[in-house]
Amino acid sequence: MADIHRLPAVELRAALRSGELSAREVTEHFLARIEESNPRLGAFITVTGPRAVTEAVAADALLARHRPDQPLPPLHGMPVAFKDLTDVAGVVTTHGSAALDRRPAPADGALAAALRGAGAISLGKTQVPEFGLTAYSENRIAPPSRNPYALSRSSGGSSGGSAAAVAAGLVPFAPGSDGGGSIRIPAAACGLLGLKPGRSVVPAGESSGDPAGLVVAGPLARTAADAALLLDAVAIKGAGNADGTGYLDAVNRAPASLRIGVSLDSPWGGIFPFTPDPEALDALDAGVRLLTGAGHDVAEAEIRYDNRYPDAFTTAWTAGVGAARIAPHREALLTPLTRTFRRRAQQRSAAKLNECLAFLRQFERDTLAQYSAWDLILTPALAQTPRPVGWFTGSGHGDGRWPSPEWAGDADGDYRRQCEFAPWSSMVNVCGLPAVSIPVHWTGGSPGAGLPMGIQLIGRPGSEALLLQVAAQLGF
Repeated sequence: MADIHRLPAVELRAALRSGELSAREVTEHFLARIEESNPRLGAFITVTGPRAVTEAVAADALLARHRPDQPLPPLHGMPVAFKDLTDVAGVVTTHGSAALDRRPAPADGALAAALRGAGAISLGKTQVPEFGLTAYSENRIAPPSRNPYALSRSSGGSSGGSAAAVAAGLVPFAPGSDGGGSIRIPAAACGLLGLKPGRSVVPAGESSGDPAGLVVAGPLARTAADAALLLDAVAIKGAGNADGTGYLDAVNRAPASLRIGVSLDSPWGGIFPFTPDPEALDALDAGVRLLTGAGHDVAEAEIRYDNRYPDAFTTAWTAGVGAARIAPHREALLTPLTRTFRRRAQQRSAAKLNECLAFLRQFERDTLAQYSAWDLILTPALAQTPRPVGWFTGSGHGDGRWPSPEWAGDADGDYRRQCEFAPWSSMVNVCGLPAVSIPVHWTGGSPGAGLPMGIQLIGRPGSEALLLQVAAQLGF
């Protein structure tokens, strides 16, 4: 099959399990695509080709001696890639930072262990921002991750390399991690479905130094069924899907009619007033039409957010970078944003951090109470179209909308632009809720034309299956 990379992940899995395709054949196909496309795309930091082929040969040997009464691993022979915040045994985890020593990880992290146990084969490590802190995947150790639909544009962050890899057909799907939008933002930028599960549904992954419990792992995929397949492989047994069936089984069932509240309110609006781009509103309108056409009741929801949120979230989000083990003589190798937020985190008292964590717990209770009037909350996925590479940092070359050269390197300006770009994502992490980004609109008028824009649906606790059902109902 010359077009192996065009197969949906669920069909590729079936071909691997039946023996129609060998794991080696599939692995080598995707490795060849990485070799061809990565120099211009910047999706991968590290490619582990020889190791992947060895694992593929072992997977084929397993299939050859497999007996019908013995189950195959659920992702037998399926290629994946891990963002370079996730430990994979024997492979360097860079965390996107020039300030860290390059040492191979001694063991798999929780996410890599779950997928290895499910039979998946890792092709390498994908591009991330330094320590996963930003909504764009640019750092000082490797070329930036670019958007497959417009190479001058960013693929988003922090799972930007993984999103670019899936969108460009370098892997069939990929796990990402999301502490403030890091699955949903690059999914929206790259025209993918990105699911952030609720808290405690999937092994936490690289969430050390995460006192607010913000970070969860979840799938980046081209369809709801593909996302469900990956989620089935990594979800903690008994978590999330209340009816006890698998997510892939559930995604094929149509949801009941739902009450969906649509909102442009954001907890960032007080400190960073913003106006959504027309393309973001076009995506929201498209989402409303699709959901209404599917039989759901969509109406305006007014959500009030406490204006103390931005300071509290930023304090919790950056606490981990303050504790990162970095030799003093290598601090200068950090990006301006990381260096600034690290210094502030180190100067902050434990009492201040605890105060912010207590506020976020109250914010969660207040927000959940408001959301409870609705089955789902609908927002745009992003407030702006995918940004040019270098736009947030001021390191690019101008089209009249870029930061001025005097601004380049200003961490607070960088951070503000990120919050204005993705103002509806981080509060979902604080509340521990599941949410999905769905690519419902293209600026050129049809799928693959122009730039992708999406909607976000936020669900109640345990509604991952419902979110996937709705995405499938809308044609994704």
